[in-house]
Amino acid sequence: MRKKTTKIKIEKAIGVLDKNKAGFGFVRQEEGGDIFIGRSNLGGAMHGDTVEVDLLPKYLWVRNKEGIIDKVIERANTEVVGTFQRNKRFGFVVPDDKRNTDDVFVRKSDFRNAQNGDKVVAKITKYPEKNVSAEGKITEVISRFGESGGEIKSLIRAHGLFETFPSRVNAEAKARSKEPITGEEIERRRDLRNKTIITIDGATAKDLDDGVSVEQLQNGNFLLGVHIADVSHYVKADGYLDKEALKRGNSVYLISRVVPMLPKVLSNGICSLNPQVDRLTLTCEMEIDKEGNVVKHEIFESIINSKARMVYDDVSDILEKEDQKLIDKYSSIYEELLLMEKLAEILRNKRKEKGSLDFDFDEAEILLDRDEIPVEIGIEERRTANRLIEEFMLAANQTVAEHFYWMEYPFVYRVHEKPDTERIVELKAFLAGFGINLAGNPDNIHPRLLNEILQQVEGKSYENIVSTVMLRSMKKAFYSTECAGHFGLAFSYYCHFTSPIRRYPDLMIHRIIKASINGETTEKLLKKFKKDAEIASETASLTERTAQEMEREVEKMKKAQYMQSKVGEIYEGIISGVTNFGIYVQLPDTIEGMVRLDSLKDDFYDYEEGKYRVIGRQSHKIYALGDRVKIVVLGASPEDRQIDFAMVKE
Repeated sequence: MRKKTTKIKIEKAIGVLDKNKAGFGFVRQEEGGDIFIGRSNLGGAMHGDTVEVDLLPKYLWVRNKEGIIDKVIERANTEVVGTFQRNKRFGFVVPDDKRNTDDVFVRKSDFRNAQNGDKVVAKITKYPEKNVSAEGKITEVISRFGESGGEIKSLIRAHGLFETFPSRVNAEAKARSKEPITGEEIERRRDLRNKTIITIDGATAKDLDDGVSVEQLQNGNFLLGVHIADVSHYVKADGYLDKEALKRGNSVYLISRVVPMLPKVLSNGICSLNPQVDRLTLTCEMEIDKEGNVVKHEIFESIINSKARMVYDDVSDILEKEDQKLIDKYSSIYEELLLMEKLAEILRNKRKEKGSLDFDFDEAEILLDRDEIPVEIGIEERRTANRLIEEFMLAANQTVAEHFYWMEYPFVYRVHEKPDTERIVELKAFLAGFGINLAGNPDNIHPRLLNEILQQVEGKSYENIVSTVMLRSMKKAFYSTECAGHFGLAFSYYCHFTSPIRRYPDLMIHRIIKASINGETTEKLLKKFKKDAEIASETASLTERTAQEMEREVEKMKKAQYMQSKVGEIYEGIISGVTNFGIYVQLPDTIEGMVRLDSLKDDFYDYEEGKYRVIGRQSHKIYALGDRVKIVVLGASPEDRQIDFAMVKE
């Protein structure tokens, strides 16, 4: 008599593989619940691949669900960007992305003149299998070994971006830039060339897309004009320029390099509001009372001629220090600057009354030499002029968003949702550790309460830590065709209107605004705008996240590069993070490094997650978030974006 065999049913799952530099990975599922994959169970899958997983029986799990990758459903990459390691007969491309632990084998015939240490692109010709490397051929040398800025060039290329543009995009941009402003175009616009309109930007900025003007009216109210470059006049919908701009979504600023959304002939040329030249603009003019309320507004096409190209530091020195030389130099606009300062203060107070959050973080200012090596790192000042322009842009963005919300037009809004209840509960517990009570209902917290906390910690040693943890408890802002308000700003209506040179959503809504102004509101056009707005919202939300990730990567890289020359030096810092494997310490110049727990030889330290601290088993010594400590620099690795510290015994 035959024995019955029991067929074991294997549970399967599908997700995206997120590999770790240690070699193992997690399969992230859409519905949540990560699946751990040991390095021997990856089955030839690479970081980012969509895979099918066979789940192991529950009794074999250590902590998370565990599984074995059965097959790769979709490959994430067709090429790898990395460093070429060349031998006589063969070579390997070692990926720059440390999560991609699969080196790519390259035959000598496929070197394409790449030398040892070069940053290269390798096209994958054969994907990895168990215990067998991926194979590929070099298609591009990004930079030679030791070349200035090679790491940043490589990072840009690894994200599928290019500093240059396709030839047909350049050709269209060049043709557009040569188009003269016709008398007919001037006639159909409001002529503001006699108004005192100025730009205020950073000293090195070349893409000036916003100009401002302020007047005091007879009734005592202010007339604020925010004049934005009419990029949509030059970038026509669905042309080569437009398609490339949408694909990029935004400009990316990487300290020494910019990956622009538009070619320079437009962004730094005909679209830039350079002084003493006529420029086409879209104006939002707002009448604002003494309490900061916008009592009237108008949005219209205009032509301007900027009277001065001001920089933040000069304007701040005039307003903060009453610098007489600068006052004399800009005597023709001095009264307007004083009026701007007065209005900005009114708007700021109004915003604070409503509960708008104002995270005043220390941001790093990284100075590079000619070889793009960091020579100095300090704090970037956010001065009076920076805040002034910020208030004017916020007012315009809010006014434009509300206007088109009530018109019920297709539009692209900037949305920031309220935080999840769990995150606020965690924040409340964290603040309690500093003796701070966060009042209110965690289910429906008001930003005003959070702003009160920020004011409470202002000037204290742990101000930056509290601000950072509070920011981490927030959701990320995104673009949407639905007007769901902006929690952080405490605005019911908000959009991005003021930077069409460097953000696609701004360019998109400019087209909608102009169609509205000119009465072009056919059902067919509105239907197209609706579809285009949806695509722009989705695309720009994704490209923005990529840009932010790249900017953080470059900053970490340059900070680590800078600290390589500081090994052995002692600094005082503040504990900015505590984990089960190490303590993060931030120095006054924003540089952050880690003290590994296993480097603390005086005791064995246990991690207390809810209390954001570690405590010694024998000594009961505590290292907690916000504590001041002395550290010595052990080492720094720009490749790993990592800086290692050790505690200095007091």
